Amino acid sequence: MPMDQVRTRFAPSPTGYMHVGNLRTALYAYLMAKHQDGTFILRIEDTDQERYVDGAVDVIYNTLRETGLLWDEGPDIGGPVGPYVQSERMGMFKQYAEQLVAEGKAYYCFCTEERLEALHAEQRAQGEMTHYDGCCRDLPQEEVRRRLEAGEPYVIRQKIPRTGVTGFDDLVYGHIEVNNSEMDDQILIKTDGMPTYNFANVVDDHLMGITHVIRGSEYLSSTPKYNLLYQAFGWPIPEYIHCPPVMKDAQHKLSKRNGDASYQDLVAKGYLTEAVLNYICLLGWSPKGEYSEQELFTLEELVRIWEPSGISKSPAIFDPLKLRAINAEYIRRLPAEEFLRRAEPWIDAAVHTPIDKQLLCANLQPRCEVLGEIGEQLDFFDQMPDYELTLYANKKQKTTPETALEALTALVPVLEDPALDFGSRDAVFEACRAKAEELGKKNGWMLYPLGVALSGKQRTPGGGADLACMMGREKTLERVRQAIAKLSA
Repeated sequence: MPMDQVRTRFAPSPTGYMHVGNLRTALYAYLMAKHQDGTFILRIEDTDQERYVDGAVDVIYNTLRETGLLWDEGPDIGGPVGPYVQSERMGMFKQYAEQLVAEGKAYYCFCTEERLEALHAEQRAQGEMTHYDGCCRDLPQEEVRRRLEAGEPYVIRQKIPRTGVTGFDDLVYGHIEVNNSEMDDQILIKTDGMPTYNFANVVDDHLMGITHVIRGSEYLSSTPKYNLLYQAFGWPIPEYIHCPPVMKDAQHKLSKRNGDASYQDLVAKGYLTEAVLNYICLLGWSPKGEYSEQELFTLEELVRIWEPSGISKSPAIFDPLKLRAINAEYIRRLPAEEFLRRAEPWIDAAVHTPIDKQLLCANLQPRCEVLGEIGEQLDFFDQMPDYELTLYANKKQKTTPETALEALTALVPVLEDPALDFGSRDAVFEACRAKAEELGKKNGWMLYPLGVALSGKQRTPGGGADLACMMGREKTLERVRQAIAKLSA
């Protein structure tokens, strides 16, 4: 596979929901490829069967499709370097490991679990970090052959150099070096013949021609071992881009329990996909130059301006208030018909009586920050809540329960007039305004009590005239008369 074209991959394990950190990695890998007119690859790493979750692969597919992070090669669409599911590539890994054994760069290890447990216990007792002691590293060839022929269980370990240093350059963290003596002889092939994650990852990345590896900073410590594998095979080493972790605060990682850790959680709460993606991109990355003060970006804009140099070394703090602000701005920018389409499921879940949805949405949209909070604003449509008469008292509108009774009583014949078109908010508002003027009062003196009478709330998605039109004449008159009775009691 030629290395002159940028090729990135997103290689998730199907272990459940899509964490925002995973989605950010996918986004950065996508941007890196598309900014350079390269190739974005999806590879499913499903060899850890103990953590495998049914349906998780579909979660990965659906999340990437919903966010627009469409892959050029992958399990479902194929490509020149497939298969793109790791469990379907098992036959090749042992072959590559045995190649390293033949070249003296790896070895068969016959140590039992019991021996390793005892070794590690002794090391811990002496205050040492647990590590493999190299017991099988230099076994005579004849002994190795004899034990293999006897069918003894074994693993294949990489023969890490015991002297010198292994360094690498990271586009975020710069040059990093690790003393080889500090690295363990890592296992490449397990006793069941399956490759370890680290080994399969390197082999797959090479065979798929990956030029830029983008992943979390937790893999920084493993990267020298990866590089030693690349060097052992004589393969070109990819560019590394390690991203800082996404944190709840300075000390704590995001928690699934809090409902903020996954893309699915956020969408279920009513955050817009494009807002989530925009915010996630800014978690640990900032644009440069003329875009440095800009916060809202389409995916197409991000592709155009992407620079990995904008990634910070510092942990990114997930700020729900910032996400909320960005989401609110995205909602405000939606065309009216699109907001109605997206809000309608939330409206239908909360309101089961006839309602003018278009007028409702016209009032909701400038006030809405998260779609999932729409329902709690609409509970009064189905059933009038019990409320205190003191709610009619409003200093700004100069209203009291007594003036409210006067205003609502005056409004009844206005609302009863068959010539009044409840399909026109402006017509209803003008009729209420005219009555207030006739009485020598301000608009609020008339309309504030109407809003309370129709909702039993101080704050509503729209004023009194709006609510009347949303509900229609019959329900409006019914509630106004009930309010008059309540005020007269």
